Amino acid sequence: MSRYHCSNNMQIAYKLHASLIKTGLSLRSLILQCAQPSSPPDTARYAASLLLRFPIPDPFLYNTLIRNVALHSPPLSLSLFTHMHRTSTPFDHFTFPLILKPSNFNPFHLHSLILKLGFHSNIFVQNALINSYGSSGSLHFSLKLFDEMPQRDLVSWSSLISSFAKNGLPIQALSLFQRMQLRDSSISPDGVLMLSVISAVSSLGALELGIWVHAFISRVGIGLSVPLGSALIDMYSRCGCIDRSVKVFDEMPHRNVVTWTALINGLAMHGRSLEALKIFYTMEGSGLKPDRLAFMGALVACSHGGLVEEGWRVYESMRNKYGVEPTLEHYGCMVDLLGRAGLVHEAFEFVEGMPIRPNSVIWRTLLGACVNHNHPVLAEKAKERINELDPHHSGDYVLLSNAYGGVGKWVEKEVVRSSMRESRIVKEPGLSLVHIDQVVHEFVSGDNSHPQWEEIAKFLGSVIGTVKLSGYIPSTSNVLHDIQEEEKEHFLGYHSEKLAVAFVLLYHRDRRTIRVIKNLRICYDCHDFMKHVSGIFDRDIIIRDRNRFHHFSKGLCSCQDFW
Repeated sequence: MSRYHCSNNMQIAYKLHASLIKTGLSLRSLILQCAQPSSPPDTARYAASLLLRFPIPDPFLYNTLIRNVALHSPPLSLSLFTHMHRTSTPFDHFTFPLILKPSNFNPFHLHSLILKLGFHSNIFVQNALINSYGSSGSLHFSLKLFDEMPQRDLVSWSSLISSFAKNGLPIQALSLFQRMQLRDSSISPDGVLMLSVISAVSSLGALELGIWVHAFISRVGIGLSVPLGSALIDMYSRCGCIDRSVKVFDEMPHRNVVTWTALINGLAMHGRSLEALKIFYTMEGSGLKPDRLAFMGALVACSHGGLVEEGWRVYESMRNKYGVEPTLEHYGCMVDLLGRAGLVHEAFEFVEGMPIRPNSVIWRTLLGACVNHNHPVLAEKAKERINELDPHHSGDYVLLSNAYGGVGKWVEKEVVRSSMRESRIVKEPGLSLVHIDQVVHEFVSGDNSHPQWEEIAKFLGSVIGTVKLSGYIPSTSNVLHDIQEEEKEHFLGYHSEKLAVAFVLLYHRDRRTIRVIKNLRICYDCHDFMKHVSGIFDRDIIIRDRNRFHHFSKGLCSCQDFW
C-alpha cells in the first residue's frame, strides 16, 4: 500500500473518531467500525492502539481485533491478548484459536494457560493446539493431543494430517488419512483436507495413489474448486504424468494465476518447453497478470528447452511490461538458462552485473554450468565465491572434482577429494525410489542391504551386457582415476537408478512404464544407459531427478540430451 493510501485511510479513521465523539457514540462502536474484515491494516492498528489505551472488558471486541491484525501484525495480536489477560477481560473458546493461528507463537506457553483456565477440553481450542504444535514442528505433541481427544471432528483430522504433510512426512500423513476413513467413517472429507492429502501424494510421486485420490474426490462429491484443481495439476506433474495434468486443467471451469502456473511449471519440468511458453502467453492473452511464480515457470521452461531469446524476452517483460521487480530466484533462472546453453561467460557477466548480491545457489548454478561445459578455470572462481557463503556443501566439491576429471586434470581432482576428506565432508549418496502397488522400494548406490540384492545385481549385470551389444559404452570420465577401467564400470553399475530399473524389469515384467524418483541429478552414464534400456527392452522409463523429469522411450529422452 502506498504512503498516500495509508495516510488517506488514517484520515478516514480520524474523521470517524471525531464524528463519533461529536455524536456521542461509544468508543466500542468506533473500534468495531475500524476492525471490519474489509478495513485496511493501518486502520485496524489504530483501533488496537485505542483499545490498548482505553481498555473495554469485552471479549468479543478483543477477539474481533485479534482476528483482524493477526495476519499482518502477529506481535500486535499478542499484545492485545496479553492486555486482555492483564485487564482481567474474560477469555472464551474463540480467543485461543485466534491467538494460536499465527505460526510464530509458542504453543507450549499458551497450552499451560489453557489448562489453567479449563479450556483444554474445548474442541475448538484442541484443534488450534494441534495445528499450532504441527506448525512449530512438534508433531509428537500434536499426535499426543489428538489421541487424547474424546471426540474429534473434521478439523481435528485435517489439522493433524496437514501438520505431517507440511513437515515432510507424507507416508505418515496418508496413513492418518486411511485411519480416519477406518475409524471415523461418519466424517466426510472436504476440499481443505484433500489438499493436504494431495500434497502428501505429490511429495511421494506415487501415481497409482494419486489416481486413486483423484477418483476418491469425485466419488465423495467434492467439487473441483480452483485450489483443488490446481493442486491436482501439480500432483500429476510431480507423479510423472503431465498428460493427466493437462486433462485436469482443460476440465476446470474456472482458473486463476496459480492454476496456469501449475501447468506451466509441470510442462517445463517434463521438457515440454514450447508448450509451457504457449500456455504462458495464452494466460497473458486471457487478461491475467503473471505473478513472480508464473514468470519463474516460464523462465524454467526456457532454461530446460535452451530457448535463450525467449528467456530474455520473458525476463525483460517482467519489469518493462508488468512492473514486476525480479527476485534472486528470477536472476537464478537466467543464470541457469545461459549456463545450460553453454553461454558460461555471459552467465558470469550477468551475475557480476546483478543489482542484488548473488547467493550460494546462484554461484552453485554457475558452477554446475562450468562443469557441464568444461570450464575448470571459471569453475574455480565460482567455487571461491561459494566458499565465502556456504563452504561445506558436498555437491560443490563433487562438481569441481568432476570439472577437473572432465578435462583430465587428475592431480587437481585428487586435491579436491583430499580436501573433502580433511574437512569430513561426505558426498550425499544416490537414492532412488520405486512405487509398486503402493509399496515403496528403496535403492541406494553401492548399498547391498536390499533383500533381493544378489538377484538384482546379477540381473543388472546381464542387462548391462545386453545394452553394450547395442552400443552402450559406460562413461567413466568422472569416476576416480586411480582405479582400473573395469573397476570404474563396476562402480557405475551400482548407481541407484540402475538398480531400481533392474528391479522392475526382473520382478514386474508386465509393467510397460517404469517410474523412478531420484534424490540427485542423473549422471551422464545412467542417462545413456536408460536410453539404451528403453529401446532394447521396449519400456518407457520416467525418472524424476533433483532438477526435472526424463522420459526415456525407444532409445531417446525427452530432454534431448540437454539437461
